[in-house]
Amino acid sequence: MGTERESMLQLAAEAFQSKNFDLAADIYECQLAGLGDPGSRQELMVKRADALAFGGKFTEAFDVYRQASEIERLRPAHLAYLIEYLSSSIRRQDGGDSQSSAPRRGEEAGAAVAAACPAVDATGCGYADFSCRICLSFLFEPVTLPCGHCFCKKCLERERKEKERPFMCKECSSRVADVQSYRVNVVLGSLLAKWFPTLHQAGRLRREGNGLYVEKKMEAALDKYNQAILIAPMDHILFSNRSQIHSSLKHYEKALRDAEMACRLKPHWSKGHVRKAQALVSLGRTEEALREYLVCLSIEPDCRLAKTEAHKLLSHLLAPVTDQVPEHISDYSNILSSRAHIKNSIGAPFQTLSPSLLSTESSLTSTPPAPERPEGSEVKGQGKSEVRRPDHCFLLKRKRRSTEEEVEEGGRERSDDHKRSRCEPAAAIDSLSSAVCDVLDPTDLECSLCMRLFYEPVTTPCGHTFCLQCLERCLDHNPKCPLCKEELSEYLVQRQYSKTVLMENLISKYLSSELMERQKIHQEEMAELSNLNKNVPIFVCTMAFPTVPCPLHIFEPCYRLMIRRCMETGTNCFGMCLGDDLKGFADYGCLLEIRDVKFFSDGRSVVDTIGKRRFKVIQHRERDGYNTADIEYLEDVKVEGVAERELHSLHDAVYDQALVWVNSLKSEQKERIEGHFGPMPEKDCELQACPNGPSWCWWLLAVLPLEGRAQLPFLALTSLKDRLSGIRKVLLFMTHSRHR
Repeated sequence: MGTERESMLQLAAEAFQSKNFDLAADIYECQLAGLGDPGSRQELMVKRADALAFGGKFTEAFDVYRQASEIERLRPAHLAYLIEYLSSSIRRQDGGDSQSSAPRRGEEAGAAVAAACPAVDATGCGYADFSCRICLSFLFEPVTLPCGHCFCKKCLERERKEKERPFMCKECSSRVADVQSYRVNVVLGSLLAKWFPTLHQAGRLRREGNGLYVEKKMEAALDKYNQAILIAPMDHILFSNRSQIHSSLKHYEKALRDAEMACRLKPHWSKGHVRKAQALVSLGRTEEALREYLVCLSIEPDCRLAKTEAHKLLSHLLAPVTDQVPEHISDYSNILSSRAHIKNSIGAPFQTLSPSLLSTESSLTSTPPAPERPEGSEVKGQGKSEVRRPDHCFLLKRKRRSTEEEVEEGGRERSDDHKRSRCEPAAAIDSLSSAVCDVLDPTDLECSLCMRLFYEPVTTPCGHTFCLQCLERCLDHNPKCPLCKEELSEYLVQRQYSKTVLMENLISKYLSSELMERQKIHQEEMAELSNLNKNVPIFVCTMAFPTVPCPLHIFEPCYRLMIRRCMETGTNCFGMCLGDDLKGFADYGCLLEIRDVKFFSDGRSVVDTIGKRRFKVIQHRERDGYNTADIEYLEDVKVEGVAERELHSLHDAVYDQALVWVNSLKSEQKERIEGHFGPMPEKDCELQACPNGPSWCWWLLAVLPLEGRAQLPFLALTSLKDRLSGIRKVLLFMTHSRHR
C-alpha cells in the first residue's frame, strides 16, 4: 500500500512539473482521503493548494491553504510556490494589460514623450545617459568595471554585501568577483560634478546623511535629506532613504508618503516598493504591505528581503486567528491589484519634470505626497515652494475616510494646478543638452598621455582613464598605472581592456566632430600599418623559413608594441630577419604569421608563428623603436620540359639523401627536433605548385646544424634546382664529417 501511495505522489509531482496542474490537484486530493498524520496531511494540502493556484483556481486554493494553516502555522517552505505564483501573476498581468487594454492617461503621456524625445528614460528624468542601472538614479561616485559599464560605488558595495556572491553586471551579465577593489573613475566623476553640480551636491548631502544615519543621528540625517530633496526633487533614492529615516524616528505616515513618492518617480524600482511595504507594516496595514512585497518580487524575483517578508505576512494572514478567515483574504484579486499601481504610475514624472532641475535654484515641484519641508527652511531666492496634488491615477485604493479627506483637500488645489505651467519633457532634454554644452570643454576628455581626445577610452581598476593604445604602450614598459603608479600586473594578464561605455557615448554625443577627426587619424594610421609591402615591421632575431614554426619569446617594449599592432590591424604578420652590423638587419627574410599569443602578468608573451613568404628588403626603416622595411616578395622561377624532368630526378635523390640523414640521428635528437619543428614533411606531388618550393626543404634547412649566415643564401635563391643542389652539398659534408 505504501509503495502504491508513493507512486501516486511521484505521479502528482511529475504532473505538476509538466504543468498538468488539474491532474496533480486531483491526485493530491485522493491521497488526502483517510490520511491521519497531521504533518503529512498538511504537506499534501499545501501541495494540492499549489497545484490549484497554478491551475488558476485561486479561491479554492486559498481555502486549502487556510485549512492547512489550521493544522499548524505554515512555514516559508510551504508558501514558496504561492509567493512565486502571486508575484509572477502580477508580472504576467502587468505585461498583458500593456498589450490588451487601452492605455491610461499617464501611459499615453509616457508614450508620447518617448516618441517625441528618445533621450527620456523610462521614468522621464531625462538622465538615462548618466544613470546607474542598479539604483536607477544619477551616477554618484561612478566606478567603471572591467566590462566597461559604470555604477555608483555605494550601489556596488551594497549589491556585493546583500547578494553575497560575485556581482553580475546589469548591462552585460559579466561577473566581477571583487568590486571593492575598483575605485571611482576620476575623469568621469569630475565631469559629472562639473556638468551637474546640483545633482552632485544632492549626492554629497545623501552621503553625509547616510553617515549620520549610521551614527544614529537621525534628526541630523533627516536635515541633510531635506536639503537634498529641495535641490533634487525628482531623485527617488532621496525619498526612499528619507522614508527609512522617518521609520527609524517612528514617523510612519511620513515614511509611507516618502515611499509612495519614490514608487511614483520610479515605478519599476523594487526597493521603493520594499520601503513602502515596510512603512505599511509599521502602520498595521498588512495586506497592502504584502501586495507591495509581491510587486517587488514581480520586478526583482531574487529579492531575498521581499521573499522573507512576504512569507511572514502570508503566514500571518493565513494563521487561524478566528474560526473564519476574513473575506478579503479569500479574494486574490485584492492581492494582485497592486499591478495597477505600477501601470498607473508610469506617466507620473512626465507631468512634474522641471527643466530647471540642473539649476541650484530649482523650485520644489513634485508629485504628491509632498516632500516634507523643514519648518522655517527656504531655498535662497526661491520663496515658498509649490506642492502639487496627485492625479487620481496615482492613488491606490484607500479606506473611505482617508479618500474623502484627500479629495476634499485636493479639490482646493486642483484649480491652482491648471494655472501652473506644465513642464514639457522636451524642454528638460533641451535644458540637459544645453547645460552640458555650456560647460563642456573638450580638454576635459583628453588623454593625459597623448594629450588628444580619448580614443577607445579604458579605465584601470585604480580609476584612471586613458586611450587604449596609450595605456598598452605604457604597460609595455612598466606594469603600473602611468598616473598613480599602482600595480596593474593582474589587470595586464587578464587583458580585459573593455572600453568605458559611458565615456565613449559622451564623446560621440557631445564631441562628434572632434571624434570623427580622431577616427580619421586612427584609420589612416591603421591603413599605413596594414600595408605588407611598405613599412613592414621587422623582428631582428634569427632565421625563419616558409612553412616552418617559429615560436618567439617577446619581452622588449618595442616588440610588444610591434606584435600588438600586427594583431590590431588584422594582418597578424611581420618580417623576421637576421641582424646585420652595418645595415641593422639582413637584406633577405621571411614573413611570419601569428597563430597564437600567450601573455604573462609582467607583460611578456610567447608568440606562436609560422613562416609564410620570403622577401627581399628594398629600404631599411625604423618606427617607434622597432625596425621596418619596404619589401618585395620572392618566388621560385618555374621550369618546363627537360629541365623540369631533371628537377624531379634531383628532387627525389636529395629527398632520399635527407631522409637517410634524419634517420641516422640519435633518438633524443630526433625527438627534440620533432617536438620543436614537427616531423619531416612528405614529398610534394607538384614541385612547382608553391612559390616557395617543397616544404621539406625549408624544414631540413631549419634543423641542419648551420649558422644563420650559412642558411641566409638559401632564402635568397629563386631557383629550386640551385637550392636542392646546395642542400645535397651540405648533406654530403655532414655525412663525411660523421665518418671521420
